[in-house]
Amino acid sequence: MTDYAKAWRLDGKVALMTGGARGLGGETAKALAQAGAKVMVTDLLADEGRATVKAITDAGGKAAFLEQDVTSESQWEQVIDKTLATFGGLDILVNNAGIEFMSFVTDTKVEDFRRMLDINVTGVFLGIKHGVRAMAPGGRAGKGGSIVNLSSIAGLAGFDGLSAYCASKGAVRLLTKSTAVECGHRKQNVRINSVHPGVIWTKMADNLLIHTAELGITPDYATAEAAYKAAHPLGHFGEPSDIANVILFLASEASKFVTGAEFAVDGGYTAT
Repeated sequence: MTDYAKAWRLDGKVALMTGGARGLGGETAKALAQAGAKVMVTDLLADEGRATVKAITDAGGKAAFLEQDVTSESQWEQVIDKTLATFGGLDILVNNAGIEFMSFVTDTKVEDFRRMLDINVTGVFLGIKHGVRAMAPGGRAGKGGSIVNLSSIAGLAGFDGLSAYCASKGAVRLLTKSTAVECGHRKQNVRINSVHPGVIWTKMADNLLIHTAELGITPDYATAEAAYKAAHPLGHFGEPSDIANVILFLASEASKFVTGAEFAVDGGYTAT
């Protein structure tokens, strides 16, 4: 008989969490540790990243921090090496690192567009590439595993002022599906899925509302907040823990028959 409580646990697993210093990443890193995983947290925000690790270890979990630029392939190789050396394996990779900016397409500088794609798409590509290499049979970890890529509802629908962001998150969606199929057909024992948050109350969401008003899409911050809340049928924004719970499911054996799937965690936003 299936032990359902055990299926949701991550005891003995090693997780690598990019963009794990704060917000969704910080909350998810804590959740992975609470579920029993040893967590390598990476980010460019060193002080915040170390604070997240301290919160995990103070609560009795196991975690470490590394600075990482996800657009650098050599840094990905170093982070994988150090994760294996520190914790003895790699079973879970959460590609969370990303940026967002708002601009109308006619005003967007090509340099900014390329930077968005480099961080949000190339960073995920490199994570998948080196994560699968390490996790697949014959790899340095070699036990298979789960990769979770953070996309967005902006990867499922268009949004005013977010053309570059939508392009990047739409790319993550189909990169996830393609690599999931590839890993399945090649018997690499690595599942790959994407999570698509709605508006989750973090600093990034606050910036979204600020810039929505600054671009004149709404007359002011309060109107932007009311409009976005109304667009979620549940009537409010999500919390980082809402995303962390779904990532926990995808990281665990409870989702062992799930790959190439997309999970909209959006209070019904994309259902309308």
